[in-house]
Amino acid sequence: MKAIVLEEPGRLRLQELDAPEAAGRNEALVRVKRVGICGTDLHAYGGNQNFFSYPRVMGHELAVEVVALGDNDGGLDVAVGDTCCVIPYLNCGDCIACRRGKSNCCTRMQVLGVHIDGGMREQFTLPADKLLPADDIPVEQLALVEMLCIGAHAVSRARVTAGENALVIGAGPIGLATAQCAKLAGADVMVMEVNRKRLDFCAEALGIENLIDARNDPLAQISGMLGGELPTLVFDCTGSARSMQAAFDYVAHGGALALVGHITGDISFSDPHFHSHELTLLASRNATPDDFHWVIEALRAGKIDLAPWITHGATPESIVSEFPTWLDPARGVIKAMLSFD
Repeated sequence: MKAIVLEEPGRLRLQELDAPEAAGRNEALVRVKRVGICGTDLHAYGGNQNFFSYPRVMGHELAVEVVALGDNDGGLDVAVGDTCCVIPYLNCGDCIACRRGKSNCCTRMQVLGVHIDGGMREQFTLPADKLLPADDIPVEQLALVEMLCIGAHAVSRARVTAGENALVIGAGPIGLATAQCAKLAGADVMVMEVNRKRLDFCAEALGIENLIDARNDPLAQISGMLGGELPTLVFDCTGSARSMQAAFDYVAHGGALALVGHITGDISFSDPHFHSHELTLLASRNATPDDFHWVIEALRAGKIDLAPWITHGATPESIVSEFPTWLDPARGVIKAMLSFD
């Protein structure tokens, strides 16, 4: 069985691994069809990803086909032959977070492709209740449901209201997902980014007109667009400590800052500024099953078109050489995808 293994930072290898055993109780054996390449994967390749250990089979943005189901306790909404997206967060179901419906931040969280081996392999087994059938969604777009769910969860956490001015900092895939979901929630969205091509993509693919070049006095640009005011909601999706710290200055009095990206170190902020503005500070991690269902229905309703997002691709044979090039901004990668068929 073909598998792509990240042996250590900067070293991917195509390997032959033993095929998985039959699905156990409440498990499914799946055939991987598509794997979206996430910023998590790129950061892991560079050696700066939280919660990650090596060697690792990466891949948590997945579209799979169900090959077999083990004996189960019933109630599954999945059958052999279904094409599914995967909820890659394996939670315990018993901890304080899980008991309160926050399975996305389970105290014993195991994320496929991060804490345990993921989907960059031809087949594997996983809990069957982590599969969401969606044969009616193109397989390439189905593989990107999890990416959209990160944005959907951030928007849900921030309780976006219709007409609210929202700033998204960073137009990588997670920033784009957050901007897309905030727009669907009715916010007036502006996006800040250092890469002009990504700003152009926001205009062309997402229809966002208020674009801010982060290299040229962004505070003046933001306040100029809002008649001297600032947005009541800011999402930082950069994974940059410098950006995350600066983001506090872009939030209106009484507003909220949601940190969607994360770093391996610390961030700091001015307590007098924080208190004088009575800011709300939020972290957003992973996504809940409700977020997955919301995104799938948005795709079914044609509210989101992911086709323009997929700009690069690879096969198991080519990804070892292709993957490092996707870290180069000059390649213009919006979203890369690994195909197993």
